[in-house]
Amino acid sequence: MIDLDVQTHAERLATEIADAILSGRILPGTHLDEKSLAVQFGVSRTPVREALRQLGNSGLIDLRPHKGATVTKVTPAKLEEMFCAMAEVEATCARLAAISMTPIERRRLDALHHSMGEMVQNSLDDRYIEANVAFHGAIYAGAHNGIIHEFAMNLRRRLSPFRRAQFQKAGRLAQSHAEHGFVVRAILHADAPAAHAAMLHHVSLVELAFDELTVPRFRSE
Repeated sequence: MIDLDVQTHAERLATEIADAILSGRILPGTHLDEKSLAVQFGVSRTPVREALRQLGNSGLIDLRPHKGATVTKVTPAKLEEMFCAMAEVEATCARLAAISMTPIERRRLDALHHSMGEMVQNSLDDRYIEANVAFHGAIYAGAHNGIIHEFAMNLRRRLSPFRRAQFQKAGRLAQSHAEHGFVVRAILHADAPAAHAAMLHHVSLVELAFDELTVPRFRSE
């Protein structure tokens, strides 16, 4: 059984470490010491270890037995490959969701989208970012294909730090919500081709928003 407190601390740590890496405050090649990180963040080494595992899955750090964690150099080409795969998988999920979602699932998706609009209006950035994960997860589940759902979740975990970073761009929350609107409308109207196209466009803009950020370690190549 997973300790929820440990999981929560680990997710927070993973986010903060990822933000530092993506902003260039922690450079490629830097060794990340569990003990030092635990002292810095005031937690035990258990959530630190879990946070590093999560970041290892994303490719931001390299984890090796007996050698610990080292910040890796993620190339623009590798990121482009991952975003391309994510766009295609999410577009497929949206297409299948437009066909397969139950009436209750469609209403819940619409309600979530509406609540996210209120978050944008009230500048509740952190809440929107959390709801954004739930929004995309609802579409994965709505595809009613277990294999694709699992694949989408795994791929999203790998891209999570990069997708979160997009919201550092001014006005991105409102743009994201507007893009979601096209996806939601297509799903509610059971328009599979439109849902596919809208989601494909949305994820391509997520990648563009990330690329437009001033992130030296990605701009240098």
